[in-house]
Amino acid sequence: MKLTILHIGDIFGAAGRQALAALLPGLKASLRPDLVIANGENSAGGIGITPETAGEIFLAGVDVITTGNHVWRHREIEALLDDEPHLLRPHNYPGDAPGRGWVIARTQAGPPVGVLNLEGRVFMSQLDCPFACAEEILAGPLAQTPVIIVDFHAEATSEKAALAWRLDGRVSAVLGTHTHVPTADERILPGGTAFQSDVGMTGPHDSIIGVETEVAIQRFLTARPARFRAAEENPRLQATVVEVDAATGAALHIQRIDAPLSERPRQP
Repeated sequence: MKLTILHIGDIFGAAGRQALAALLPGLKASLRPDLVIANGENSAGGIGITPETAGEIFLAGVDVITTGNHVWRHREIEALLDDEPHLLRPHNYPGDAPGRGWVIARTQAGPPVGVLNLEGRVFMSQLDCPFACAEEILAGPLAQTPVIIVDFHAEATSEKAALAWRLDGRVSAVLGTHTHVPTADERILPGGTAFQSDVGMTGPHDSIIGVETEVAIQRFLTARPARFRAAEENPRLQATVVEVDAATGAALHIQRIDAPLSERPRQP
C-alpha cells in the first residue's frame, strides 16, 4: 500500500491562512493525500501561533500542525499545546515545556504515520541536541510505525542535510522548514528517506520572507530595528508531497508544489 503525505510550508500571517483555506481543498481533491501536515508557527500576524489561527488551520483541512522557534510568542497557545496532540512544538525543547514534539496520526488509508517536530541549533537557540532527541524518540514511541515524517525547523542547510543522512533508512522523510524559501534539492537518499532542505512558505510572496519589503529594506539600510509588518500581496501555497510505501516506510516519490492564489497579470 502507498501513502501520500502533503507537507505545507510555513503559513505566514493572514495571507498564508487565506491561501491555505482557498487552495488546500483543490490540492486534496487532486492529490488525495492520506495525511496533511503544515507548519503554523508564523500563522498569527507573521510570528507565532494562537488558538484561533491553529483552529483556522485545522478547519482548512490540516491534520497535524508543526511549529518552530516562534511557537512561544503568544502565551495563550501553551494550554492548547498540552490539550491538542496534533499540535506539535519542537521535541528538543528542554525541561517541562508545554506540549510535545511527536504524534502518531491516523490516515485516510488506515496505516498510522508518525510525525516528529525538531528544531535546529546552528544560528538558532542552543536547545537539546536534535540528533540525540531523534534517536531517543525513534527507539521509543515512534518505533511502532515504519512511516515517519520529520519536520526539521532549522536555519542551516548543512544541519538539515546532516540529520537527513543520519536518519536515512529509518524515517520516510526529513523536510526542512523555517527559511521560507523552497529549495530545489528534493531527492530520495540511498536508504529510502526523502529529503528537502526547505519546503517554503505559504503566504505573501511579494515580500521579504513574508515581511513588507520596505520594512525589511530599512532594517538593512539603517541597521536599526523597524516595526514588523506582515505583507499581504501575492499569496501562494508552497508544499511538498511525498509518496511512501506503507509497509516499509521507504519513500517512493517526492515533489515540490508552488500554487498561486490567483494568476498575476503579465507586465506589458
